[in-house]
Amino acid sequence: MAQEQNAFSYALSSNEAWAGYQAHQNPNFFGKLASGQTPKILWLGCSDSRCPETTILGLQPGDVFVHRNIANIISPTDINTSAVIEYAVAHLKVKHVVLCGHSSCGGAAAALGDARVGGVLDTWLMPLKAVRNAHADELAAIKDDAARTVRIAELNVEAGVKVLLANVTVQEAMKERGLDVHGCLFDLSCGRMRDLGCGTNEKSELAHNDDQ
Repeated sequence: MAQEQNAFSYALSSNEAWAGYQAHQNPNFFGKLASGQTPKILWLGCSDSRCPETTILGLQPGDVFVHRNIANIISPTDINTSAVIEYAVAHLKVKHVVLCGHSSCGGAAAALGDARVGGVLDTWLMPLKAVRNAHADELAAIKDDAARTVRIAELNVEAGVKVLLANVTVQEAMKERGLDVHGCLFDLSCGRMRDLGCGTNEKSELAHNDDQ
């Protein structure tokens, strides 16, 4: 318990140092944040502590609107995810929707097995297990466990992108203002993100054309 409390105390002191540094470097930083948000990217990712979107994208608070869950599962029946998508796309007018999985994903690894995880997690992972079943032969042919986990993570992103492209709010924004949808995978072993080419623009970049 003491160690856990120390971790929280460290987080608070770290926040204090960060806030002081930001205010010193840019006195208008927090005033601008408080005035509102205009993110260009909606990030749909995994809750894994090793995948903090703002950090791995090299961006700042206010740049990315975020929704994360275990194994970055996108289900058309999940009202939480649907609400985030609707708000980001219809109200914040983001220009990119990025669905990003990652290597060494515990949820992906769990979906590859038949053992129960327990509680609500088994229900939550059902869409990912459906992906596994749909690609059973391909996955069974991959003998390396890590490679198999990466592959199901890729397939999960591809399935999620299909759900996104079928979302009415997303479809309207694609038609009316050219919203882009991207499917990516973050490699924990090197810190780099790879475009899987399964979105609106295959192998597209996230930047360069935002202000055109």
